Amino acid sequence: MDRPLRVAVIGAGPAGIYAADHLIKADPTATVDILDKLPTPYGLIRYGVAPDHPRIKEIINALHRVMDNPRIRFLGNVAYGVDVKPEELSRFYDATIIATGAEKDRNLDIPGIDLRGSYGAADFASWYNGHPDVPREWPLEAREVAVIGAGNVAVDVARILAKTADELLTTEIPDNVYQGLKASPVTDVHVFSRRGPAQVKFTPQELRELDHSPNVEVIVHPEGIEFDEGSLEAIRKTRHVKMCVDILQNWAVRDPRDRPRRLHLYFLQAPVEVLGEDGRVVGLRTETQELTGDGWVRGTGELTDWPVQAVYRAVGYLSTALPDLPFNTSTGTIPHDAGRVLDLDGEHIPGLYVAGWIKRGPVGLIGHTKGCSGETVTSLLEDLKSGLNAADSPGLDEVVTYLKGRGLPLTTWAGWQLLDQHEIALGEPHSRKRVKVVPREEMTAISNA
Repeated sequence: MDRPLRVAVIGAGPAGIYAADHLIKADPTATVDILDKLPTPYGLIRYGVAPDHPRIKEIINALHRVMDNPRIRFLGNVAYGVDVKPEELSRFYDATIIATGAEKDRNLDIPGIDLRGSYGAADFASWYNGHPDVPREWPLEAREVAVIGAGNVAVDVARILAKTADELLTTEIPDNVYQGLKASPVTDVHVFSRRGPAQVKFTPQELRELDHSPNVEVIVHPEGIEFDEGSLEAIRKTRHVKMCVDILQNWAVRDPRDRPRRLHLYFLQAPVEVLGEDGRVVGLRTETQELTGDGWVRGTGELTDWPVQAVYRAVGYLSTALPDLPFNTSTGTIPHDAGRVLDLDGEHIPGLYVAGWIKRGPVGLIGHTKGCSGETVTSLLEDLKSGLNAADSPGLDEVVTYLKGRGLPLTTWAGWQLLDQHEIALGEPHSRKRVKVVPREEMTAISNA
C-alpha cells in the first residue's frame, strides 16, 4: 500500500483503545478512527464500574493518554449497523476492528426469573452509572434483596444496594441515582454463591470494600465455609484465593456489630427458583450444595426459601450480535482466528477483525484486554503485508462528511474534553470529582458547544 493505513475501531472501551494504541505504535504512519454508539469514550469503565471505585476508574487516565495521540480520532454517537454499515466502512477504511464489548446480562434459566422485581445486574449498573439509554428511575422498593453471583459485579451491586445514598455523595453519581437510592427501604442484602469460598471470582480488594461502610454489617454465614481437596489446592496455588478465604473466615467468626443495614454472604447455595405472587417476586428458593472433591459441587436436595422482594442476577455479561456479522449465540462471541473474523464456512472475511470481550467472552480483568488487542493487531498487520482490500475513499474528511450528511450529531475527542470539563465543574461546588450528565441530547449539545 503506497499510502498510510486507515483503520476503524468500533467501540471506545479499553479493548478498542488498546487496539488503536497497538496499531499506531506498530505502524508509524497509520491513523485510526474509534467509533462508538455513545457520545463519550471509555465504555464499561464509565458505565459499568461502580462509582465508588475511583482506583479502577483511574485506568481512564491511561486511556486518555492514548486518545490524545493526533493519529487517533474519536467519533461518538455513531451506532454500528444503524448509522453506518460494514460495506460503508469499507469505503473509508482499509480494515475494521470490532471491539463492542459486552454490556447485556447473561440469562439465568430458572423458573420465575422474569417476574417483576427480578433484574439483571448489568442493567442496574447502567442505571447507577448514568447510562443515557436506560430509564432514569429504578424501582427500589424491596426491604430484602437477593444478589445471585460470586464475582466483582455481584459485590458491586450488593454494595451499592446496601450503602446509604449519602455515602455515595462523594462520587460521580447523577442526582436521579442519588434520589432513587435515598428512597430505598432496603435493610438486608443477601448474596448467594453456588460454590464454596475458595471458588469466588471477586478480588480481595472488592471483598474488603464491602466492609468499609459504617452503616453496613457484613455477615458471612459459616454453614457454607467448607473446603475439599480441590479447594485446598486452589488456596495453596493462588495468592488472591487465599486472601479472600482468610477474609471470609475472619468475618464468619467475628462478633456482631449493630449497624442499620446488613449484607449477608452465603456459600454452597444454588438458586433454583424465583418465587412469585401476583406476578411479583416474593422469595428466592435455593438448593444447598456439597463439594465433590475437585472444587465443584452437586445438589443435596435440601431446599431453602428466602423471603426477598427483589432478585438481581450477576451471572455474567453477554455480548450483542451485530448486523451482518457472524455471531456464536452460545458463547456470545464473533467467530475468529487470532482476531480475524470468520464467516460461516470458517473463512476470514477480508478487512474484518475483532478484539476484547466480543472476541473471547466476558472473562479476565481489564489488563487482559491488552494482550487480546495486541494479537488482533498483529494479525491485521500480517494481512497488510499480503495485501488488504484498500479503501476507496481513505481521506480523513470523507467519513466525517458522510456521517454529517446523514444528520448525525457527531461528538469528537475535543467535544469529550468539553463535556469532561463541564462534569468536573458540576462537581466542584460539592467537593466531588465530577457529576455525570445523563441525557444523550445534553451530552451531545455540550460536546458540540
